[in-house]
Amino acid sequence: MGEKEKNTSVVRSLLDQQGTTYAAEAGITLRNTPGPLYQLLVLAHLLSARIKADIAVASARALFDAGMRDPRTMADATWQQRVDALGEGGYRRYDERTATQLGEAAELVRREYQGDLRRMREAGDPRKLLREITGIGPAGVDIFLREAQGVWPEFAPYFDRKALEGAERVGLPKTAASLEKLVPGKDLPRLAAALVRVALHGDAAQEVRAAA
Repeated sequence: MGEKEKNTSVVRSLLDQQGTTYAAEAGITLRNTPGPLYQLLVLAHLLSARIKADIAVASARALFDAGMRDPRTMADATWQQRVDALGEGGYRRYDERTATQLGEAAELVRREYQGDLRRMREAGDPRKLLREITGIGPAGVDIFLREAQGVWPEFAPYFDRKALEGAERVGLPKTAASLEKLVPGKDLPRLAAALVRVALHGDAAQEVRAAA
């Protein structure tokens, strides 16, 4: 099997087995509209902590299920309501600090961008402006843009360090430019998410390679 055929087979296996974006897993139908973009911000915040991804995703879903789906409802919720929702998702190690940060971040998004992160996109470089939001550090920026590249295509191809680590594990090219050539543009977020999963879980990498 040639290199091109091998890469095609690995990518097909990746997308089949691990190609659900983290946003989709959290119940977010990602569009370039205020609600889904804010929900992705919340998810990126939770995923960037040193906690298992499935717990972060479950906790994001719990927040959304409790009605905290936009900056207004997040900011208007009590601190205890945010703590309780995080706890329901299993996010207990950082729940009190994160509940505070989520409230502060929601207030900032309301104040600076009228609750609409598209205004942030228009105001300057989101890679810089995202870091001004409480609780969003370099890892949070990577997570947000890795998932958002499908609706903010100026950031595509976005494969962060963790995604490139996954590419190495399954024998794919280790540059964003090379990975971009392997899938249609609409599938870049799915490929990035799949590569992160195989970077985080060695058994997933083995299963992908075995099926390719």
